[in-house]
Amino acid sequence: MNTILITNNAIKQLTPADFEQWDHYVKKHSQGSFFHLSGWQQVISKSFNHDCYFLYIEHDGKIAGVLPLVEVNSKLFGHALISTPFCVYGGAIADTPELVRQLEQEACQLAEKLSVDYLELRYQEKQDSALLLKQAHSSFGCELAEDKEQILASIKKKQRAVIRHSLKNELSFSLESGKANLTDFYQLLSTSYRNLGTPIFSKAYFENLVEVFGDNVDIAVIKNKEEQLSSAVMNFYFNEQVLPYYGGGNASARGLKSADFMYYQVMCKASERGYRWYDFGRSKNDSGPYKYKKNWGMQPKSLYYYYHLVNATELPNLSPNNPKYKMFIQLWQKLPLKVSQIIGPFLSKFLG
Repeated sequence: MNTILITNNAIKQLTPADFEQWDHYVKKHSQGSFFHLSGWQQVISKSFNHDCYFLYIEHDGKIAGVLPLVEVNSKLFGHALISTPFCVYGGAIADTPELVRQLEQEACQLAEKLSVDYLELRYQEKQDSALLLKQAHSSFGCELAEDKEQILASIKKKQRAVIRHSLKNELSFSLESGKANLTDFYQLLSTSYRNLGTPIFSKAYFENLVEVFGDNVDIAVIKNKEEQLSSAVMNFYFNEQVLPYYGGGNASARGLKSADFMYYQVMCKASERGYRWYDFGRSKNDSGPYKYKKNWGMQPKSLYYYYHLVNATELPNLSPNNPKYKMFIQLWQKLPLKVSQIIGPFLSKFLG
């Protein structure tokens, strides 16, 4: 194990023996998130074979700060060190801002050593950092009331009417932990990703999420009155938060308002179980999903992504809105679903 001494603190790399202490620290820290948990090291390494560098500061035998980092190296999409790919939040969390800067400094040195194009740190809050800042995304969330009527009343009037409409469509809602809903979920998510022109992850990735995070992951599936699939979402749970993270649907979803029905039901079920915050995730500023989430009455909160350029000369732009990906997206949308499920995982592992 490499140990770097900085002002009487030791920066170390996470090992399985440290998982419990790492996660305890993350859950207690005000800026800790589901995406800082040690399980991501296992999921990402096993699913994508990327090299993980989960760093922590040790002070007097205890963790005083953590920084999960993953190296993603692709000839097509570039070479990066990211905290954390496939996650909306990341960056360093620590007992003091000084320790955060120490972890950032170590990350910059590691980025230089690995000769990546750039280092990317995905913070929820603005940092007192000298790194380059990009603000292209915002997150959305809201408090969860204690019953379904209050939850519905808290939603913006226009969206509330859509949900009321969905409640009349005789939709069924199945929410299961484990792999019970995984096959239906993957079919719907693959369909949605193909239609958007986005490569889908391997099914094994979602199996690994379920296996590693256990009861902190479940899957909701919506069917119509004929028991035909319509929408599905994989949810993460952290402290008092529920995060509907990977969601998709087929052609029936729009007419049935099944996604609106689904997200409302996830809110209600989470509230019943004592969760008090609904994290609706990130969206690219002014995009369709951004406007959809605003329609629920949630206010956008800017995300702060910081960069250290090593071999790159400009900030990365892997957005689907990038003109150089336009033709690729159009071609991908025409693929048969099964073909997209076979080819997609070879590309999506680099699109973190």
